Amino acid sequence: MKPMSNVDIFTITDELNNLLTGARVDKSFQPTKDIVVMRFHVAGTGRIDLVMECGKRIHTSKYPLENPINPPVFPMLLRKRIKGANVVSITQHNFDRIIEIKVKKDKYYTIVVELFDKGNIILLDEDANIILPLKRKRFSDRDISSKKEYQFPEKRGIDPIHTSESELKELFANSDKDLVRTLAMNNLGSLYAEEIIKRANEFEEIDKHTPSADLSESQIANLNKAIHLLFDNLQEEHFKPQIVKKDNNEDVVAFDLINYDGFEKTYFDNFNEACDEFYSKKVNNDIKNIKEAAWNKKVNKFEKRLKLQEETLDNFHKTIETSQHKGEVIYSNYTAIENLVKVVNDAISKDYSYKEIGKTLKEAKKNGLKEAEIFESIDKMGVLTLKLNETSINIDPKLTIPENAEIYYEKAKKAKKKTKGAEIAIENTKKQLEKIKAKKEVAMEHISIPKKRVKKNLKWYEKLRWFVTSDNVLVIGGRDAGTNEAVVKKYMDNNDIYLHADIHGATSTVIKLDGSKINDSILKESGEFAASFSTAWSKGFTTQDVFWVNPEQVTKTPETGEFLPKGSFVIRGNRNYIRSAKVRIAIGIVDYEGKRLMAGPVDALEAHCDNFIVLKPGYTKKTAIAKKILHEINEDDLITLDDIIRVLPSGKCDIDEEYHLRKKYEKN
Repeated sequence: MKPMSNVDIFTITDELNNLLTGARVDKSFQPTKDIVVMRFHVAGTGRIDLVMECGKRIHTSKYPLENPINPPVFPMLLRKRIKGANVVSITQHNFDRIIEIKVKKDKYYTIVVELFDKGNIILLDEDANIILPLKRKRFSDRDISSKKEYQFPEKRGIDPIHTSESELKELFANSDKDLVRTLAMNNLGSLYAEEIIKRANEFEEIDKHTPSADLSESQIANLNKAIHLLFDNLQEEHFKPQIVKKDNNEDVVAFDLINYDGFEKTYFDNFNEACDEFYSKKVNNDIKNIKEAAWNKKVNKFEKRLKLQEETLDNFHKTIETSQHKGEVIYSNYTAIENLVKVVNDAISKDYSYKEIGKTLKEAKKNGLKEAEIFESIDKMGVLTLKLNETSINIDPKLTIPENAEIYYEKAKKAKKKTKGAEIAIENTKKQLEKIKAKKEVAMEHISIPKKRVKKNLKWYEKLRWFVTSDNVLVIGGRDAGTNEAVVKKYMDNNDIYLHADIHGATSTVIKLDGSKINDSILKESGEFAASFSTAWSKGFTTQDVFWVNPEQVTKTPETGEFLPKGSFVIRGNRNYIRSAKVRIAIGIVDYEGKRLMAGPVDALEAHCDNFIVLKPGYTKKTAIAKKILHEINEDDLITLDDIIRVLPSGKCDIDEEYHLRKKYEKN
């Protein structure tokens, strides 16, 4: 993947500064060791993800990267120090491949993004001291470590936007390289060095291989003119972001280039969008390849184990077959073996060495002695190797012929016993291999195609918490203090019902009766909804009391001397209680004014869809549980992981396996 050029970075920085100045910093993530994603909230626009990859790129992205379940140290520190900060400015340092993102919270902080060499991302305090780098590095003139003062690399090259003819003269006079190399090595790179020379050739012919020191004054003047004609586009923000393609060549650039005449061009509204399309799919493919390699390693482990076990079983079968055969050969050649053993034992009794016996038997075999025909060799322990019916067998002359045969039969018996264990082990490995292959398939399916995050046109109630009861009555609730205020002040009508869990920290819930009459099932389902979207969930409660009142009982006016924080209300008069409402929700895709994701009481989901997942307070992090839900219910590819995370209660969850097993049993 090509790293961004200095020109690319100038363009991106200009756009980012216009887009993100004043934006609020949200969470930060680290999907891979070299990539950090910072999330921002821009007023009137919403969520913006900024992807920074060391030594490669920086741009906004609509392609969400899969994040690790346990965040590394660097993004956690960013969350701690700058979450909630506001962006002050985003600038390029000295037309170099360095970007400074200045933010202000309790004090000023700077995130330095280095895109040269292997790159780095560094958090600085207001005195330019390093709080933490993504990578600790030490150079001869720079030490990128915590508590050290951050030093920018020494300035090199030219700033083509502000360069002058006299600067170019000095640059060329001091260079021992040819023209194209001199320009390329001074902040322009090979692409823009070639482009400048081609544009200068429209005024005067200049060979790109001309030694820099040999350039004439008119050539230098025309090169300077070409530089300014080209880079005035940047200064005046005359961008034409595009991805260019021809054969196997592909690039992303900020404006039209002569170098890319004849290329297929796809234009974009802004350079960030062009870079997102160019880089993100490549990165997702890289991540896919890395994860596929990791899964293949797991699969290969079981495949190697299976191959070894099958070879072992095959060897057991061969041992059984050959050992039984050798035992039978011994009995079928009983007399010949007995005669040879008698000869050997006679020689041993006369104090002949095994070496002498072997030599004598070989001579006898050579001379055609019948007893020696089957002899092959004798080892230093006196064990004979005989060749019988094209089969080699070992015979110990100290044992009887049946005892020698029994050694082979016993060997066959032991191998036969081991085959059962080997067969069981093979079956277990096959099951494990099938399971790991299935897991790999699911995992690869999840990451194989990066899905662009598209801003959806939400219905008004989707910006809140909501569900539709089994009686088709809409129930809404606040997501935070601000939307709790809106639920009561903006959306609650006189004939509605207000509910709230009887615990500190809960959604303000409103039943939008809209002419319908209240009944027990509506109250029961709404009570479960109010209980589940309260701190009862994060506390791990299984039930929670909920009260309900009429709208006129809900007021923002506190008692004298009291203060009501945002999202809080005072309830006047008697309260009606729904005792022990279940803290449990279900999630599925329902058809309510079109297909959409709904999280609500189990009874409501049972009434409106067939495929849903029931959740209870638990121990699994939101991202992990959301992935499981997405795989189970996203049949028509209607929703994303973020959609599911957005509707989950605050706190960890587990799937209610008991509910699903019971339903499966009832169905069968």
